[in-house]
Amino acid sequence: MTIEEEVALLSRNAVDIVPEGELVRKLEEAKRDGRKLRVKLGADPSAPDLHLGHAVVLHKLRQFQDLGHRVIFLIGDFTAMIGDPSGRSETRRPLSREEIARNAETYALQVGKILDPDRTEVRFNSEWMDRFTAADFVRLAAQYTVARILERDDFAERMTSRRPIGIHELLYPLVQGYDSVALKADVEVGGTDQLFNLLVAREVQKAYQVPPQVALTVPLLEGTDGSAKMSKSLGNYIGITEEADGIFGKLMSISDELMYRYYTLLTDRDGDALRELVASGRLHPKQAKEELAELITARFHGEAAAQAARERFERRFAKKEMPEEMVREEYVGARIPREIKLPQLLTEYGLTRSNSEARRLIAQRAVRIDGRVVEGENFRPGNDRASGERLEVVIEVGKRRVCRFTFGKRREERGP
Repeated sequence: MTIEEEVALLSRNAVDIVPEGELVRKLEEAKRDGRKLRVKLGADPSAPDLHLGHAVVLHKLRQFQDLGHRVIFLIGDFTAMIGDPSGRSETRRPLSREEIARNAETYALQVGKILDPDRTEVRFNSEWMDRFTAADFVRLAAQYTVARILERDDFAERMTSRRPIGIHELLYPLVQGYDSVALKADVEVGGTDQLFNLLVAREVQKAYQVPPQVALTVPLLEGTDGSAKMSKSLGNYIGITEEADGIFGKLMSISDELMYRYYTLLTDRDGDALRELVASGRLHPKQAKEELAELITARFHGEAAAQAARERFERRFAKKEMPEEMVREEYVGARIPREIKLPQLLTEYGLTRSNSEARRLIAQRAVRIDGRVVEGENFRPGNDRASGERLEVVIEVGKRRVCRFTFGKRREERGP
């Protein structure tokens, strides 16, 4: 590729490249000198599983690798004890060393599903931060002012609303910046919520006589609900280590509008171009969604497993095949609900003995709707789930209690 072609590839889906001219210069120098750029991504192990939101930035890192550069995946086992305040309205609960170690254990394996392991360097920032003395921290803290730290939107909002800010939180961007010093990062990639931290790192690098990195951000991926950022705590996530059927089923449940967004951010295909195909009638939205689900499932489980997941989904839901043990059919009412309150429904129809038992089973991931594990107590069926004036959902509680619920008009009540 020419430098112009490389910049065009790396700019695709990027929100910020600061400064853009410096990225061009670094790419030119790397090609001239025959060296690899050091491209950094930091991730605090605040949860044990990575999800598709992380895959957006990992996909950008893979592009750097395909251009021949070196990716450094930094596990923030030290910074996780502080907790990244980015986008937070309150102080995070610091994690213990034991929690961090458990969560970090599978990170390298998970990122290997997207990144090339041979061109990925996995590091932990405790390597250098555990050796920091009190004097080292004073020197680091002297490189930035409180006034500039408080310019961050989340800190400013908390100050205005008189919500507390811990002094340790003010140190987080500086420690993240020192990671770039220790790793001599040429480029750091992150979500748009990380732009402030990435720019602080440039200033910290300058203070320690290290050439400043280029800050490159990518969009934050919306969760399966189509509104909030994908997050395990919100239950709107798709984990990259989930079973093939789970990934495929969750992707089939997203809205058509969100499908185009996922195509753009998670694949090399243009979501807007697909939108035009669907609008013209040349491609059915269900087919487009199935292709997306199969494509992403294949990335983490292989093409054979993805194809099998697609076939099982078709047999069970599109063709209405039900498990042999399903003996119950329940008609719920003439109205198709916008939201189903699961504890009340399960208890009313005898699938659980009480609302509290229903909530416990939901929390234990023992309840499925149309084969997909339920992530919350309220279920909102998408517009494409209803067929005409009827909505049918298959709810499984454990392995033995299965029921098909029908909402809407009875068949004999429907018009011609």
